[in-house]
Amino acid sequence: MTGLGGKRALVTGSTSGIGLGIARQLAADGCSVMLHGFGDPLGVERLRGTLEHERGVVVRYDGSDLTRPEAVVALVDATVAALGGIDILVNNAGVMLLGPIEGADTEQWRRMVHVNVLGLLYCTQAALPLMREAGGGHIVNVSSVAGRTAAPGSAVYNATKWGVVGFSDALRQEAGPSKIRVTCVEPGYVRTELQGHNENPAVRGAIEQMAKQIGEVLEADDIAEAIRYAVCAPPRVNVNELLIRPTGQAR
Repeated sequence: MTGLGGKRALVTGSTSGIGLGIARQLAADGCSVMLHGFGDPLGVERLRGTLEHERGVVVRYDGSDLTRPEAVVALVDATVAALGGIDILVNNAGVMLLGPIEGADTEQWRRMVHVNVLGLLYCTQAALPLMREAGGGHIVNVSSVAGRTAAPGSAVYNATKWGVVGFSDALRQEAGPSKIRVTCVEPGYVRTELQGHNENPAVRGAIEQMAKQIGEVLEADDIAEAIRYAVCAPPRVNVNELLIRPTGQAR
């Protein structure tokens, strides 16, 4: 395993949940990090300062809107200005809004497509030339078990996460000659705020019931440690996919 000392990472959706766990893990391994996401400005600044102080690395924050290509370019430019480059891009930002197709609020569909798919594409496109010119890099795309297994009530979320899986494999083949590795991570049920995005009582009830059936669900740090394994592997090793379920999760 190689170390991360001196590496620079941009982690989207990293002010809470899985993204925050990833940012903490990378910083603990000596990687400077650009945090991205939304939240209380004072809280985010305290988080940034704490990580920087505890880990002894550069940590910065940007709250750009990933659904706008020009904002993503500005985010990548800000990361390069603050950290000196981008060696690792973790496309983690995502939205999970569940419910039946019939009668659905199509604005929720657009939001998921814009964040889960287009935001990921924009970030990848902006980072690729920087990595190629630097002689390599690593792109980690966070999909979901929902990108492998469909279920009633999650069709559009399934569509976005299935798209991430397909995109990741095509990207791996396209970027490989430039020594850019690509890893697609597909977590099962993780205890984060993601489930709270849903306001429909029936959906929230189904999510709670699923958690009870599983028993002990995953924590954000479980996913962060798996990603650490992938990005710390020797350059000759490209961990293409990581499908991670709680032991008690059947599908």
